[in-house]
Amino acid sequence: MKVAIVGAGKLGIKITEALLGGDHSVLIIDKNEALLQKLGSQMDLMTVAGNAKQISLLENIGIDSYDFLISATNSDEKNIVICSFAKKLGCKKVIARVRDPEHMNQLDFIKDTMDIDYIVNPDLSITIEIYKFLVEKYTLSNGIFSSGKISLIEFLSDKMPELIDKKISEITGILINMLVVAISRNGKVIIPKKDTVIIKEDILYVVGAKNPIMKLNAKVHEKGKYTNLQKVMIIGGGKTGLYLAQKLSEFGVSVKIIEKEKARCQYLSAHLDDVLVLYGDATDLNLLEEENIDEMDAVVTATGFDEENLLLALMAKKHGIEDVIAKVSRESYASLIESMGIDMALNPLDMTASHILRFIQGSKRVISSQLIQGQAEVIEIIADEHMKLTGKPISHLDLPDGAIIAAIHRGTDVVMPNESTEIENNDRVIIICLLSDIPVLEKLLRSGRTGFFK
Repeated sequence: MKVAIVGAGKLGIKITEALLGGDHSVLIIDKNEALLQKLGSQMDLMTVAGNAKQISLLENIGIDSYDFLISATNSDEKNIVICSFAKKLGCKKVIARVRDPEHMNQLDFIKDTMDIDYIVNPDLSITIEIYKFLVEKYTLSNGIFSSGKISLIEFLSDKMPELIDKKISEITGILINMLVVAISRNGKVIIPKKDTVIIKEDILYVVGAKNPIMKLNAKVHEKGKYTNLQKVMIIGGGKTGLYLAQKLSEFGVSVKIIEKEKARCQYLSAHLDDVLVLYGDATDLNLLEEENIDEMDAVVTATGFDEENLLLALMAKKHGIEDVIAKVSRESYASLIESMGIDMALNPLDMTASHILRFIQGSKRVISSQLIQGQAEVIEIIADEHMKLTGKPISHLDLPDGAIIAAIHRGTDVVMPNESTEIENNDRVIIICLLSDIPVLEKLLRSGRTGFFK
């Protein structure tokens, strides 16, 4: 499969890393020739220096022979135009990153008019996950994700005290024929190992056959557990802050936004109804106390700086705020987030890359996916005998640390896998994977014969 990526920024490189290998041919187009030379020396790909808005450039690279073009430059308008030109010139599918709030109410019109197949918006994706977390605590909508005879349940470890302080390897007699496949702890989703110890206030994700899971559900779940969300403070009035304030306000929540740029405050005030916009620096503790941070049900830190978001989230947690959510883009901060005790940390880059990869794969092999707290993905695939994950014991698979084979639906049977289980052709396989490890997992899901899910 041939993929052209316009823009050698973080997103372009993340997608490139996921696609490289197998039969994929990846071309990156960017104006920065020095950056392209560096990438070309590090990866097995083609590069072209130039402006992808030029029809002559698209024709010269033979865009009509490409399966996908992804445009992820800094400009929404440029991405839209490049995708439209590429599609008109014969590229099979085009994907544009569009972030400007001005475009959000007219995305369908843009897609239809400009003939764009898929539009991604990192800030809107993050907003949707934060909104789901705050408005309805169960991030899997009702706490259960089901496919065929296999179900995934989410619940607080405190609901089953007998699990607390035990290792994963020690609970097989309690959760019979079920498997703990993910844990959300202090805002960070982790894929547990055999020696991982379950602690108080862990959110557990357990997979098993539907009937045992439904029995477990009756024991651990409260019906329709919605939050009594009334007051939310959003620190940072960028795109994420704007989208989230809109959605929460429409739900009936009292929202305060603190933004330190005066012009941005004026913009927010003009575009938000029933939202209090405050001009000030949220790192000033006196300001937060004057604005009654202690009375907030939730605080979301969504400035443009990871360090500031983490500092402010920690400050909010120390004020006893029940739900504290931070927007954090750097993967290197993952271990720091866990030790801080914030409730949720979201990475826009990982989320956007995951959405794009799912669209590229289409419905040929991946038959469903579901996000867990915006940090991990539940993926259901149909196994192919040519995939790298079939025909060998799971213990011999080169699975990334952030991925686990959760369950297998084989014919009419449900198989709870162990290290010696082998995945067979046409198995329906449930995989849980951290978004940060999706690029590594893609290599196992790829068909060794003809490339990406073909």
